[in-house]
Parts: sequence; C-alpha cells; structure tokens
Amino acid sequence: MRAVKTILTIFLVLISFVIKAQRIPNEIENIDYLVTFGGDAPLSWGDDDHIQIFFFLIPHTFTEPIYLRVFDPDIGGEIDEIKGDWNSVHRISIFGGNGAHSHKDARKVEPVGEFKSGNLLASKIFKDNPEFDGEWFTFGPFNPIEGELDPDIPNGRIFKVIMEGLQGDDGNLYQYYLSSNPDVNEEVEGSNAFTYEYSFRLPVASGEISHIYPFIDRNVVSITQHNFDFDYDGEIVIYSTSKNRHKVKKSADLKWASSMHEITPEEQNSTIEIQIIKQGKPNNNMVFYIRNQYEEAVRFFSIPIGGPPRYKYVVNLKYYQKDDN
Repeated sequence: MRAVKTILTIFLVLISFVIKAQRIPNEIENIDYLVTFGGDAPLSWGDDDHIQIFFFLIPHTFTEPIYLRVFDPDIGGEIDEIKGDWNSVHRISIFGGNGAHSHKDARKVEPVGEFKSGNLLASKIFKDNPEFDGEWFTFGPFNPIEGELDPDIPNGRIFKVIMEGLQGDDGNLYQYYLSSNPDVNEEVEGSNAFTYEYSFRLPVASGEISHIYPFIDRNVVSITQHNFDFDYDGEIVIYSTSKNRHKVKKSADLKWASSMHEITPEEQNSTIEIQIIKQGKPNNNMVFYIRNQYEEAVRFFSIPIGGPPRYKYVVNLKYYQKDDN
C-alpha cells in the first residue's frame, strides 16, 4: 500500500490544533452516533454490511494503560432504532498485535476474508440490556504495546475495534471514547482514530452540517467517493485548499452513488473536508467511503490531521497607471 510515512509526523503537528476530545464520532464532526444494524436488517435502513471497523492510534510516547469506553452499547431504549421488537444481538471485539491493521483484509471497505486479523484482546455480546442503556461500558485495561506496530503508520501503535450486528433488525447507535481512566472519559494525549468506511446517523434538524475528514496522501491524483442511502437528504460538498463547495454525487434511498474528483497538488499530503448538509429527514443513516486511483481505501480521521482545511482564495488584481498627460 502506498501510504505516506510522514502521516504521523503531520499528525503530531496536529497537537498545535487543539481538539482535546477523544469521543468517536468527534464533536468537530457534528455526528452524534455511529450506527450498526443487526444482521437481519434490510439494507434500506442505511447500513450496507452490518459491521463497522475503527482503528485507534496510540502514540509511542503514551505508556500508561488505556481503556475503550462504549456509550450505549446495548440495543434497546431511547437512543437505538427499533424495528418491531428489540431482537438484535451485537458483538464488540478488540484486536491488537501483528496484522490488526497491516493485513490487507483489515483495510478493505468490505468486511470479507481475514478482516478479524490480529490478536483478539477482548470481546463481548450485547443485546437489549437495560443496565447498559445510556451508560458507558469499559473494555480494558490494555497495554499500549499490545497494539500493532505498522510501518505504514509509524510512531504509534494500532488497535482495531469491530462492531458486528450478528442477528436481529434493530439499529445500534453508539459512541466510543479512548480513555486513560476506566471510570470517566479522560483523553489519551496525542491519540486519534480512523476508519475506511464510515456508517453514521445524521443530525435530525434541517440545515445541520456534518463534517468528515479524509486524509489524502502525496501519491493521490484522484479520488472516487461512494455514499449509500443518503435519501437525497440535502447536499454533499468538498472543501479543501483548492475546492470551495465542490459538489459530489449523492445517493437515493437504498442506492449507492459515486463520483470521481481530481486531486490538485495543493491537496496532496493534507486533509480534505466532506460536508453533508442535511435537509431534515428523520433517522437518516448513511455510509461513506473513498478510494484513490489505486483502488485503495482512504482513511477518515476523527481528528483531522493538520486541522480542517481552509480554501485558498485567488485574488487577481489589475493595476492601471494614470496618464497625467
């Protein structure tokens, strides 16, 4: 894979761009919840494969125990999306060690082959469990050295978290928090999280804007975005150093939409921003992923590397010399 080994150097520079929270989705994204439906749910609910994979990146400088906290991991109650009766079963699994991220199947947008690569560190089944409804459940402790050292992403160790909808047809809406404390949310300084395929619930209110942040490496000259089941609920646009509200093709109900977009030299080795501008359809879940010209999946980082991009306006000024004669 043609990953850029300076990605973590840029990431460490990010510390000057102060986004402290470690919640996944991050507050800057304006996405309230990740969403994964039970394995029997129809695709029209907005989840294409009933599995969501996230990776957590721990810098070498952090050596204390870490914990993965999950908000509302059960499938029931006020937050989750019911379809008939609560009948869903989900499993959360955490992996580290060799192959957790470096295995080629772990980096695909489709959960096929050996996507559960690496060493299984923890796993738990969740159903309609009232004791976990609207509460935090903590996995861990984990030693940072249990994560994978992947030369693709130097200067840090990687853990993989898989949420699987095993059965049922209800929607599990949840959040993650990578914490240095098992009982409260305390950030792991310098950490980040990323995914290759993002499944999430859009805000309810009309006019709300969600933001997701793919990182474009220095070898990329074009990307193809893919979004699923957006229901034509507004607009989707790209902002970057050289794109200002650049529209992308949006999907209908139960449909995929894709569009190819050239990458300028100014956008290489930097973050671009996908803005999803919602019209107001309730309970709208969608899926998003991007591939580059090599058909490699592009990472979405929860904390944008280098901060959200700023469009560089080009101002053309003409000067006229006054003729005094």
